[in-house]
Amino acid sequence: MNANTLLLRLEGPLQSWGDQQSRFVVRRTSEAPTKSGIAGLLCAAMGVSRSDARQRLIKLNALMMGVRIDRPGVRWWDYHTVGAGMQMQSAEGIGKTKPGPILTRREYLCDASFVVALRGDSSLIVSLHKAVQHPVWPVYLGRKSCAASLPLVGCHDDPDVGGFPDLESALRSVPWRSRHAGEAVPDVVECVIEWRGAAAGEVAPLDGEVWYDVADSFDVPAHSPRMVVRKKMGVGSGTDIRVGAARQSRLPAPLRPRADYANAEYRRKRQSRLDADGGLCVFCKSPATTVQHVTYRRAGGDEEQDDLRSLCRLCHDAVTMIEYGMGMGLDRINPEDRQWRDQIIAKREEIIRFRSLETRRRRLSAEEVE
Repeated sequence: MNANTLLLRLEGPLQSWGDQQSRFVVRRTSEAPTKSGIAGLLCAAMGVSRSDARQRLIKLNALMMGVRIDRPGVRWWDYHTVGAGMQMQSAEGIGKTKPGPILTRREYLCDASFVVALRGDSSLIVSLHKAVQHPVWPVYLGRKSCAASLPLVGCHDDPDVGGFPDLESALRSVPWRSRHAGEAVPDVVECVIEWRGAAAGEVAPLDGEVWYDVADSFDVPAHSPRMVVRKKMGVGSGTDIRVGAARQSRLPAPLRPRADYANAEYRRKRQSRLDADGGLCVFCKSPATTVQHVTYRRAGGDEEQDDLRSLCRLCHDAVTMIEYGMGMGLDRINPEDRQWRDQIIAKREEIIRFRSLETRRRRLSAEEVE
């Protein structure tokens, strides 16, 4: 059997594919299925537990992966509390705690639709195809609360023709599916294709992006990077892959690395930025306690001084909340840019009102206890 590609259609009311920005308290989602998320889905279908997945991940990570974003969906936030009566750190000082739950926010993609192509060893593809058709454990779209609304296996390549020559051909073979009668077919859809140098010394594409979503382990979670490139695929009158402008997605595209606080070089540049700004917030001129990345393109110790701005904690929180609300990627807000002034002031006032309200609530609670 020469089948070399497994094609999955991932569609449901909600999906959530955790990326490198996802943390316990704020759990964000990537704009498209991640390689670690698909690996977890396949391990569930095969009945492989977290602790036993390490060897399976070696084979799954060897597969090339491409994603066609048929419907990007809309980002939705959900509010959660975790636990009750836990001893939580309070704002009253180091070592001060109070009973209460952990507040978390979780992000989802609503009404999204993707086609995923996995290409590699024929015997592995055939076994995965059978596993997804008859899963040992329930499979879901990133989180257990995200059930699929369609069978996952839309099709897989015909073994009689020797399989697909590349991921683009595989993704092109699946017809675009309308969700309801009368829905307009888009001219093009975006694809995220895994890139690996075909020859020794091949230079990576300038528009390539690094996604930290290759699962090395589920127990404890550990991830490695891979490179992907974005392409446009015609699904209307034509079916050729086209690189170029298309209608803008409603979802922010890039994943971004985080500041590496353990990196000595980053700490040196952070202090250099604080010294250059005289230890003052560049927005409100209060004493600066941290720095803000204007861009994350060189994050991880390679930052230039102009990539950072000194901010007080209040301004830093205000700017960060605006960035998260807009879903910004690698390039972020420069608090010295006048176009952001009114938004930052409004967000600062919102934070102050909220914190004042919380202070009054804590005072009233303390008085009731007394």
